[in-house]
Amino acid sequence: MFDLVADVEQYPQFLPLCEALRVRERRQKGDVELLVASMTVGYKAIRETFTSRVVLNRPALTIDVSFLDGPFKRLDNRWRFEETGPAGEPASGSGSCNVHFDIDYEFASRMLGMVMGAMFDTAFKRFTHAFEERARAVYGPPGTDGKDALA
Repeated sequence: MFDLVADVEQYPQFLPLCEALRVRERRQKGDVELLVASMTVGYKAIRETFTSRVVLNRPALTIDVSFLDGPFKRLDNRWRFEETGPAGEPASGSGSCNVHFDIDYEFASRMLGMVMGAMFDTAFKRFTHAFEERARAVYGPPGTDGKDALA
């Protein structure tokens, strides 16, 4: 699941509202990969592009995203992947994991916040479903080959 979320270039294929994503910079710093990426989101006639720094920390199984430029005053999110065994038991190499996602954002413009805020709240709730569907498409249904990609 870490690889699926880390593959940001694929987001426009499956993520609600994401119309385009471009990685502007990519570099390795030890075990951590650092990206600068710009995402264009759209809803009806509104299109906005924002740029974020993405820290892919495979050893810690975390992905941290912080806002650099665009229509936000603040935008931070964190993905944390926790390997699990059967029925939520400790990690057993089964390929199962729990995925934790936290996001905190505020639009720079009050007007844009009023127009886009409720829609973004709804979209973020749909992200979970979009990533689950993407995991099924990439890894197969839960339990395939003894691995539960969606645990």
